[in-house]
Amino acid sequence: MTKIIISGCSGKMGHFIVKTIEERNDCVVACGVDTYDCGDYDFTVYKSFEEIEEKYDAIIDFSNPVVLDSMLDYAVTKGVPAVICTTGYSADQVSMIKNASEKIGIFYSGNMSLGINLMVELCKMATKVFASHGDNFDIEIIEKHHNLKLDAPSGTALMIADGISEVSPKEKQYVYDRHSYRKQREKNEIGIHSIRGGTIVGEHEVIFAGKDEVVSIKHEAHSKEVFAVGSVNAAVFMKGKPAGMYDMSDLLSE
Repeated sequence: MTKIIISGCSGKMGHFIVKTIEERNDCVVACGVDTYDCGDYDFTVYKSFEEIEEKYDAIIDFSNPVVLDSMLDYAVTKGVPAVICTTGYSADQVSMIKNASEKIGIFYSGNMSLGINLMVELCKMATKVFASHGDNFDIEIIEKHHNLKLDAPSGTALMIADGISEVSPKEKQYVYDRHSYRKQREKNEIGIHSIRGGTIVGEHEVIFAGKDEVVSIKHEAHSKEVFAVGSVNAAVFMKGKPAGMYDMSDLLSE
């Protein structure tokens, strides 16, 4: 039985994670951490990690980038793995996550959906195929989310772009906005565009535009529950894992 701390338990994703855990028989909620206690849980919600008294096997963090320092400090001190699902981190914060992974197991992914991770692999495959036949396809990424999302572009869009860059024979440049300059598109660009509106859960489309043909790879999330299921699967997977960086490819290959 995996005992899980939920960081950000009072948020929308926190509620989905609690519901997902309640429907399983291989894990339980040890406690929650959130500055706001919604008051409708049957487990204790602490305002800080330092207050925690319960024993646990993993932390799921679906909160806010400002929580990262205290969460990592606590996880490293206790020697317990963390599943980091929050997005919008700075380059320095990503470095902090990587440094922490030298001491504890860190499961870090820009998106916890199985479908999105399959999409990344398909985009990498397409990139390699097109690169081996002239590399004449321009790549654009369009991401759409609800009007309450704070960060742009989404962590998922960056994860897709990073996957493409990883297998590209030429170094890629991420371009987030084109209105500020007038010039022809460079061949090494990956255009990344953000749309915010309504209650869109999450849509990501990658366009490979070549001469006289276009290939599109698209994923739509219709409910936040797909991310909750992925995060709980990751927490159960991480129980007892040694120090290191883990992602969805490690979980899927087990």
